[in-house]
Amino acid sequence: MIEATEFTPLQAALGGALIGVAAVTLMWSLGKIAGISGLLRSAVFGPDADRAWKGVFLAMLVVSAWLVFRFGGFGFELRQGFPAWQLVSGGLLVGYGTALGSGCTSGHGVCGIARLSMRSILATALFMASGIVSAVVIRHGLVL
Repeated sequence: MIEATEFTPLQAALGGALIGVAAVTLMWSLGKIAGISGLLRSAVFGPDADRAWKGVFLAMLVVSAWLVFRFGGFGFELRQGFPAWQLVSGGLLVGYGTALGSGCTSGHGVCGIARLSMRSILATALFMASGIVSAVVIRHGLVL
């Protein structure tokens, strides 16, 4: 089993290529950006006409992740010791941040940068900086 923290360049390149193919296919076929937070929001709250394809797209993300977990030899170590309130708060803050930033890493980082959108380039730089700071704080046991 390959742990999620191991560096696996072949698998990373393959995964990146598949994400790129999915984003390009969605753009060419429907003229839509593969921003997952926007797709999720509009699949739940958007017009009925768009809900079907967005629901299928999102369901296939879950199915493909399960297939990789089940048959691809990848595993994730469950982190222990985090209180439920921190996990829920973190999830809510991520959701709020994607709404505030008008998109998530898939929309800005994959699709926006490919379109040379300055807003997406800035948003992705901020995502990366926030992730680095968060990882350092968590890894070194700093409590805020």
